Amino acid sequence: MTAPTWDQYMAPSLRVLSDGEIHPAHAIKEAAADMLELTRSQRTETIASGQLRYINRASWALSHLALAKATERPERARYRITDIGRDLLARHPEGITERDLRDLPSYGRSRHGSVTSGAATVAVLDGPAEALDPIEQIEAGIARIQVDVAADLLDRLHTQSPAFFEQAVLDLLIAMGYGGANGTATRTQLSNDGGIDGIVDQDALGLSRIYVQAKRYAPDTNVSRPEVQAFVGALSGAGAGQGVFITTGSFTGGALTYAHSIAARVVLVDGQRLTSLMIRYGVGVQVKRTVEIVETDEDYFE
Repeated sequence: MTAPTWDQYMAPSLRVLSDGEIHPAHAIKEAAADMLELTRSQRTETIASGQLRYINRASWALSHLALAKATERPERARYRITDIGRDLLARHPEGITERDLRDLPSYGRSRHGSVTSGAATVAVLDGPAEALDPIEQIEAGIARIQVDVAADLLDRLHTQSPAFFEQAVLDLLIAMGYGGANGTATRTQLSNDGGIDGIVDQDALGLSRIYVQAKRYAPDTNVSRPEVQAFVGALSGAGAGQGVFITTGSFTGGALTYAHSIAARVVLVDGQRLTSLMIRYGVGVQVKRTVEIVETDEDYFE
């Protein structure tokens, strides 16, 4: 018997959540597997990493449902159905496909039919995966993984304390090399910080400094122009000409326009770019597995 594909776990998962309660991820996966009537052998199949295949596919289903806003994660690894999820299940009670998700405005699509996140832009494949060459399949798979990790990073950052978020931002800047060979990063006091959350000294003497403002906002919250203006005022008060404003939310058009129009060098980093940088520079993530791609050595056979 063919094992259910990851998208076949979506409808059962929403049925588990249809009671409106918060359920732990592991319980949802097991209940969905029961609804799909998985055999004993299907429950013991593993993928190359050693993870159970059905757990891996059920996890993908939960990730995409969250990406489509069909579920929400009020706590780490716990899910609750949303109105979008109820409507989705009502319209597709027999089964939900990825194409059904793509029809949802909430599915984070770009105009070019791709799923976007802070980590990557994942091309949506209308045809079978077999139509891609092996390298393209690997790249598409990695991009999908990064989409899920980016969403999880935002969730985790949003649930942590402001102090944790500020330190994470400084850790990222140091990982990006802004601290220099002997530089340091210092988090200011939570109160009376003068609008500055952190300072990165790019040299041992502190002659070159980057001032940081870190706002831990909900992903759908926009930082407006007045807030950026206040940060610029804080930079002026510190005699600084450059700073970074980082948020887990987004920036309004007015805020972006203002930042580009002033003499001071102020870089605005929203939640999407933040998670992309965290993944790229290895902050808050770890490499789970390295894949080596080989090809025939033509020189060997000459």
